[in-house]
Amino acid sequence: MTGKYSSYVAIGDSFTEGVGDPSPQGSRPRGWADLFATAAAEENTEFTYANLAIRGRLFDAVVDEQVPPAMRQNPELVSFAAGGNDALRPSFQPDRLASRAHEVVRLFKAAGAEVILFTSADVGRHLPGMTLMRKRFVGMNDIIRKVARRHDAILIDLWREEAFQDGTFWAEDRLHLSTKGHMFVASKVCEALDVKPDLEWEGATVHDTTTSMDVSKAQWARKHLGPWIKRRLTGKSSGDTVQPKRPELKPVTRN
Repeated sequence: MTGKYSSYVAIGDSFTEGVGDPSPQGSRPRGWADLFATAAAEENTEFTYANLAIRGRLFDAVVDEQVPPAMRQNPELVSFAAGGNDALRPSFQPDRLASRAHEVVRLFKAAGAEVILFTSADVGRHLPGMTLMRKRFVGMNDIIRKVARRHDAILIDLWREEAFQDGTFWAEDRLHLSTKGHMFVASKVCEALDVKPDLEWEGATVHDTTTSMDVSKAQWARKHLGPWIKRRLTGKSSGDTVQPKRPELKPVTRN
């Protein structure tokens, strides 16, 4: 598939925005989508990339806010990853998620775009309290696999990747991927699309050398869980004031 696609739009939440992977320029996070786009641009000088993802977005918001502007740009390749924030909430509705996921992929496919889908990595192995919610993520991932099969989409099945047992793949908040984790995902996307990954990813260095396992549960709860609960109680989101970092398709420059 090398060089097959010349335009790529990334849709989703913090996973696709790149939270957990600080940009070398110190501005917005980088993340796997930026890394993949950079690698793809090395092989295709006409490659353009947009990233509409915003942290904290629920599934319906991703669909309602990001799918229309993505469709208007008529991309040849789309990545769609959402639902993790929903699965963390008691109001999670898997049947509604399944119905809308099928419709989103059908729309992009009908427009001639290839679609990349992702299952969630198994964060429950190291995030306190997640064992109670693990069944939701298992069910959500089953939905994504079914959607991928029905519409012949590309599936990056992160749930089955043993690499995520490594604490260095996770940021200090234990919920988002670290630089190393994002590089791993980028390499998997490159593999699926026959794009040559950056050799530097194999020796990935985490910008913050503190791994998710180095922070005590008490420290983690005070610094990360407490603020998350406060936002839930007040109806706020970490992405309330965040705008897409690359709203329009444009050429990729190497960081």
